[in-house]
Amino acid sequence: MSFQIGIVGLPNVGKSTLFNAITKSKVEAANYPFATIDPNVGVVAVPDERLARLAELEKSEKIVPTTIEFVDIAGLVKGASTGEGLGNQFLSHIREVDAIMEVVRHFESKDIIHVQGSVDPKRDMETIGLELQLADLQNIEKRLDSVHKGAKSGDRDMVIKKQVLEKYQAALNAGRMANTVKLTDEEKEHSKDIQLLTNKPFLFVANTKFNLDTKKFEPESPEMITIDAQLESELSELEDAEREQYLKDLGLKESGLDKIIKQAYKTLGLVTFITAGPKESKAWTCAAGSKAPQAAGKIHTDFERGFIRAEVIQWDKLLEAGGYPEARSKGWLRTEGKNYTIQDGDVVHFLFNV
Repeated sequence: MSFQIGIVGLPNVGKSTLFNAITKSKVEAANYPFATIDPNVGVVAVPDERLARLAELEKSEKIVPTTIEFVDIAGLVKGASTGEGLGNQFLSHIREVDAIMEVVRHFESKDIIHVQGSVDPKRDMETIGLELQLADLQNIEKRLDSVHKGAKSGDRDMVIKKQVLEKYQAALNAGRMANTVKLTDEEKEHSKDIQLLTNKPFLFVANTKFNLDTKKFEPESPEMITIDAQLESELSELEDAEREQYLKDLGLKESGLDKIIKQAYKTLGLVTFITAGPKESKAWTCAAGSKAPQAAGKIHTDFERGFIRAEVIQWDKLLEAGGYPEARSKGWLRTEGKNYTIQDGDVVHFLFNV
């Protein structure tokens, strides 16, 4: 299961520099608005130390990490909801992603143009939020026109759908995102085809500068993921061992990419389970709360349809045991049925009928 994160923000905030760094791509990162027109897509392997250690234990022929797709989308400007700048293209591209990563600029530079003339992260976030809200309101108004007749005739589905749309409309008119709206279970069933930009999960990234003398970000932003896109670009050019040493020298526990991925998994409600054996050690992503058959379906639909049971052990317990036979003899390898909820870090072997 790969998922997409759209990188959005005003022009010249460091989106393309950050995209290049985390995806090791070479797209244009120019000092003028709309250097990015068509979205650039990069696939990133999710770092996971557990895989390498399990692969060593199992003498796996290969390691297959799970992945995330990052999409560098054209910069948004005030008026995008009515077509300003590349507004229409921007909005169409952002509708397709699973989550939105909003990048705002927290650093001053006379050499880098700011589309609104000054650096003001709060104002920039408000600009982006407003444009997304206005686009959603336009979408809702069109949908309300189409369901009005059916709701008036008493069609139950149309009545509920109208109810949902009006809840979203009220929230957006009050300046709130659609993802703040509380729906009943019945309303949730009737909202699945209502695709709103502000109903997506959001990650917020502050692009600032890392001071090599103080070894601190300037300024820090505790409510956001603080990164230095230029530093991330430098890190991306290094080999793994060099990158780890450089981070250590800077006093940083992890790279910006690691911080973004951790927050993305948390925001999207995802967990990773692992299959490990001589052929390969592979990571799989599923929604938190997934039952064993649903997780098996991520590997192959036949696994879900013919699910019998799963053998499960946490990755660190498997390492501690020294392998499957030893884990089985210690009673650490559990047999779980259809109602088992997959946990992050589970090593799973699925048994199924074809």
